[in-house]
Amino acid sequence: MQNTNQTKIQMKKIFLVLLAIVAMLPVAAQIRGNNIVVTVELDHQDWHYQTGETAKFNVEVRRSGSLINDVSIDYQAGPEMYQSEKKNVLLKDGTLQLKGKMDKPGFYRVDVVAHVDGKDYKGACAAAFSPDRLEPSTVMPQDFEQFWQEAIKEARNTDLDPTRRLLPERCTKDVNVYEVSFNNASWGNRTYGILCIPVKEGKYPALLRVPGAGVRPYGGDIYTASQGAVTLEIGIHGVPVTMEQKVYDNLNNGALKGYWEFGMDDRDKSYYKHVILGCIRALDYIEQYTPWNKRECGVSGSSQGGFLSLATAGLDSRITYYAPVHAALCDHTNSLRGIACGWPHYFYWNKGKGMEKQIACSRYYDGVNFARLIRPEQKGWFSFGYCDDVVPPTTAWATYNVVKGPKEISPYQMTWHFWYQEQWDEWENWMLRQMGINVK
Repeated sequence: MQNTNQTKIQMKKIFLVLLAIVAMLPVAAQIRGNNIVVTVELDHQDWHYQTGETAKFNVEVRRSGSLINDVSIDYQAGPEMYQSEKKNVLLKDGTLQLKGKMDKPGFYRVDVVAHVDGKDYKGACAAAFSPDRLEPSTVMPQDFEQFWQEAIKEARNTDLDPTRRLLPERCTKDVNVYEVSFNNASWGNRTYGILCIPVKEGKYPALLRVPGAGVRPYGGDIYTASQGAVTLEIGIHGVPVTMEQKVYDNLNNGALKGYWEFGMDDRDKSYYKHVILGCIRALDYIEQYTPWNKRECGVSGSSQGGFLSLATAGLDSRITYYAPVHAALCDHTNSLRGIACGWPHYFYWNKGKGMEKQIACSRYYDGVNFARLIRPEQKGWFSFGYCDDVVPPTTAWATYNVVKGPKEISPYQMTWHFWYQEQWDEWENWMLRQMGINVK
């Protein structure tokens, strides 16, 4: 009994010492958000209106949840990317009411910048007016499909000549992870990516992950592979995807700076030609060198990756499901008629003056025209934000509207050019269902 009591006393002393040590350690609090918040709210919960109706916007500027008196704001209001009403206003009670109306389908946007204690705080909101009636401006060239099918055929004259290197530090008990490469449009023009394959032997559905704009390394989609799928995440710049970040930063600021404009005066020299062909060759790699079950095969990405998802699905019947999220590079020529156009806004700043060759070329690299090729047996899931000032919802809705096959739309109105967690979860679960994988 005595030994037991002594043991308890010793344990108590040890606990108190540890507690004292922990108490002396510095505690680092996370920084999240701002105490000052600008909100712009609509009087319709879904942010939707019919043309001819009036949308009412309520602006509030708050500190610690309370309205701020005598706060200066700048606001812009009007059709997105073409807001003509611009004013500076002093809000006596921290609130402002505005109205917007459109007689044609589109998005009426209000942007607010509040000036508080020498700092700027932003808020925005965009009302959708009959978005299901939006139509794109881009024209499909008569030889659009022929041009791409001939390019694919020519690329396939080059053997894939694949390489595969195991990455032990990334493998898990359920998934083997590899860096792979294969020839793209010509010999030595290679595509690199991260391949994830379930450890358990068998045949699996497949998912091709295509990237957003930029130059970066990739980690691979290990999570989806762990659920029972082959996943291949590719880069587009012909360099390995496992190097130090500094290498990609140097490329992004040097040789590949503004790559999306390279060769845009010639459809055969456009940078995106080998990018799109690389997506098709990635499907060739999946088919020939992975345990794909030859049934379910999907493609997904966001921003530039959303565009590449549309291009891959439109050009390749092996794709059974696709999920573009805030897809860029859609409806380039919309700005020629004074309506919001998709990133990278090729003709927005100069209204296309002296750019006849670029305008003609852009039609071969417009997500809308690839969306027009999507087949009835391919299932699509579209998602984007109404506050996105990179990929305007005008272009996202118009692109969705041209798709003839089965499709779902799930806008997250409050998002700008980013994801919400709920949006990510919905996207992931939708893809798992298309692969016949039970959603946990």
